[in-house]
Amino acid sequence: MRAYVVDSFTDRAFSGNPAGVVLLDAPADAAWMQSVAAELKHSETAFVVVGGDAPAKPLRWFTPDTEVPLCGHATLATAHVLGGDQLFDTASGELRCTAGEDGWIEMDFPVDVPEPVEPPEELTAGLPGITIEQVAEGATKLLVRAASAAEVRALHPDFDALVQVPKPGVVVTAPGDHDGVDFVSRVFAPRVGIPEDPVTGSAHCTLAAWWSTRLDRTGHGAEFVGEQASARGGTVRMTLRGDRVGLRGRAVTVLEGELLA
Repeated sequence: MRAYVVDSFTDRAFSGNPAGVVLLDAPADAAWMQSVAAELKHSETAFVVVGGDAPAKPLRWFTPDTEVPLCGHATLATAHVLGGDQLFDTASGELRCTAGEDGWIEMDFPVDVPEPVEPPEELTAGLPGITIEQVAEGATKLLVRAASAAEVRALHPDFDALVQVPKPGVVVTAPGDHDGVDFVSRVFAPRVGIPEDPVTGSAHCTLAAWWSTRLDRTGHGAEFVGEQASARGGTVRMTLRGDRVGLRGRAVTVLEGELLA
């Protein structure tokens, strides 16, 4: 089996979000895939079945601790390894990837529209220094509007508190603080073994929907640019199309080898 490490949402090696990609000839046992993901230790490892004649290739994603229903950066990594244009069969439905110019790949993902909620106590404790202006709940994440991008960049979370938050992930966001960026964000998911995720495609399915009303860009084809302000950093370009969102990014393969066990 061929295995790869790919840095996603970047055009430079050792930045963006690294993902494992494993090419399978046939579906594999879930416990084995979980063991491989734990061995590779990336925030997600993708397993894609490339054998067979089905138009959509089966694709699954695992963190070091658990399987997840949707992962943007590992999908981008998989499409990059396979050449760009791909159709995947996943727990979140069919996901199409389309190759563009200069190495850009667009992924067609479902929009996740978050609903306003009251902030749980664990959230306040877990985000010291953040002025919590609004909180909304998406399918798998809590979205927190901070007062400024400076607060987002300076945040040092209390992971013992965040692991108690009743959602797998927490997204902290604020308006962009430099030209060409609509908003910044950081993503934390200690409940699934990811203290901080460097660049998170699935979070931008939620962020695009949430910021569209606040930036007054709600029409079909509205475009956004998001910066994920982690230490590695990365850029996600988004286009809203009804109940779908196009996520665009580039990727760099940094390791290729053979999985022996």
